Amino acid sequence: MTTAEIFSGRLIMAPMTRGTDLPFRRLLVEQGAEVILGEMAYAHKIVREDKRELALLRRHPEEKIFGVQLAGKHPEVVAEAARIAVDRGADFIDLNLGCPIDDATRRGFGAALLERTSRVGEIVSAVKRRIQVPLTLKLRLGWSDGKPTFLKIARVAEDSGADAIALHGRSRAQRYRRPADWQSVAALVEEVRVPVIGNGDIFGWRDAVRRREESGCAAVMIGRWALAKPWIFREFIEQRDLAPSIEQRLALIRRYVDLCREHFGEDDRGRERTRQFLVFHQDFFRRHRSAPSSEAVNSDDPGDWGQPEADELGAWLARGDIDAAEALCRWLVDGGPCVPPPATDGESPRAVATRAFG
Repeated sequence: MTTAEIFSGRLIMAPMTRGTDLPFRRLLVEQGAEVILGEMAYAHKIVREDKRELALLRRHPEEKIFGVQLAGKHPEVVAEAARIAVDRGADFIDLNLGCPIDDATRRGFGAALLERTSRVGEIVSAVKRRIQVPLTLKLRLGWSDGKPTFLKIARVAEDSGADAIALHGRSRAQRYRRPADWQSVAALVEEVRVPVIGNGDIFGWRDAVRRREESGCAAVMIGRWALAKPWIFREFIEQRDLAPSIEQRLALIRRYVDLCREHFGEDDRGRERTRQFLVFHQDFFRRHRSAPSSEAVNSDDPGDWGQPEADELGAWLARGDIDAAEALCRWLVDGGPCVPPPATDGESPRAVATRAFG
């Protein structure tokens, strides 16, 4: 499969830690997603055959085009991890040069490589010697605001053999707080010969179409908003708005739970894993509104998301406290009663899920 066959004209699901777990990727496939990346995997753990990390390479037969994203800084280690991933079924390999989290950057991985141009070239060259599938990079504008390095990195990566480059239009310092810079995506399109994939602030299918037309990029990548409304891939393919009812959205959450059960098992440990992932994903499912503002994805303020449905079920699914998420788990995972708890100002599901995953 060539780079053009994989990326041209596509809406691509971004790799997201915990977000692109295998059950959720299967849900996305059912909703029309064609190209999906799994969760970021640490190359050194893959090479050491860490079972948890190897699980991130697992692909389901239903997945049409599956990419593995690797994070690492030692060329031969990353190259060996890439070989292992391809042997396990990856259609392409993506190198992470954008992860802003401290656990990655303090190791010299992710966005830390945005300041190590020559090392990026060495990693790309080493990986290309070991694999026969396309190699892509996902990077940010630079480490800090006002000091972009993406063009320099991209030129070196292309010269070293990279087949495509994805650009998230923010610096590492910006995390997700500022609007994505799509002018930089357009600048990258002009700078390199390989396909460019634009990423950042895709709120709906119209955004994906418009951003691709304006920037000239080959494909568009979406992250958080696909977690909130997985049917966005159907909207993109069909070029029309979908407005699932609250019952249809609940059915989608139920389907995700069923896919988790199939993947994690029905024993106590499996049900606990399902609960952990449902709590994580519910923090995004709850963000869906029929008419969100332009700040919906970047904001943690529900006031930016619009008004939820007025009925009890709609209000429950839109709540942001852990009591509401845990009640949903008791109902959908454990088979308990359908009883929403009293409204509270308790901790958010995201904070609880972060602790649970460690």
